Amino acid sequence: MRVLSIAFNTFRENIREKLLYNLLIFALLMIGSSILLTRLTVGEWDRLIINLGLSSINFFGVLIAIFVGISLVSKEIDKKTIYTILSKPVPRYEFLLGKYLGLMITLFVNTVVMVAGLLAVMAYLNAPVTLLLFEALGFIFLELMVITAVALLFSTFTSATLSAIFTLAIYAVGHLSTDLKQFGAQMDSVGKAALNAIYYVLPNLERFNLKGQVIHHVKISGTDVLLTTAYGLAYAGLLLVLASIIFQRRDFQ
Repeated sequence: MRVLSIAFNTFRENIREKLLYNLLIFALLMIGSSILLTRLTVGEWDRLIINLGLSSINFFGVLIAIFVGISLVSKEIDKKTIYTILSKPVPRYEFLLGKYLGLMITLFVNTVVMVAGLLAVMAYLNAPVTLLLFEALGFIFLELMVITAVALLFSTFTSATLSAIFTLAIYAVGHLSTDLKQFGAQMDSVGKAALNAIYYVLPNLERFNLKGQVIHHVKISGTDVLLTTAYGLAYAGLLLVLASIIFQRRDFQ
């Protein structure tokens, strides 16, 4: 109950952020611009709509997750409200979990708005809507869950600026981890071991990218859906546990 109270309070705080609305407006403009781009495209314009729409939802969702996520803890510390919160009978892990859930509610609402914009554009242009599209959207939200957990983890022990830099770096590397592993196979033993460690330790975010499958109508098996979902939830859960341990041991005196 305390976790939900913190979550909804965090959600109410987030929806007052001007940055949130600016990013959401830019995302809708990017999705809407596909209407103009289709007039400049010869053939297969529906693929352009899907690619641009999913890319916009993913990109702006990640920006919201990072730049709002890194402030979940640092804002409380800067305003000195962290002392008031922690003086109450609320375990620190519940505080972090409530903050995380609050941001996930915010991201869900924003994602729904962006998806509604994409579906409106597709309906206007008579583009086909498939089940695979919604599977891709679900995977995008799974990726946002992982990125939010990464941002929250860094925010528990470093500054907001460094948290943003580190989270963006992990986002970039997470989408290149498979390529890095293949590149490492051509290096010496030290380089190979280092890149293999990056591949297995950092999140493989490319697993959540289904844009290619949606565009080319390549179905994915139910087993792959379940395994990827379990991977995303487990990784986000592990990051939250690590964040709770670090936050529990942090001294705010």
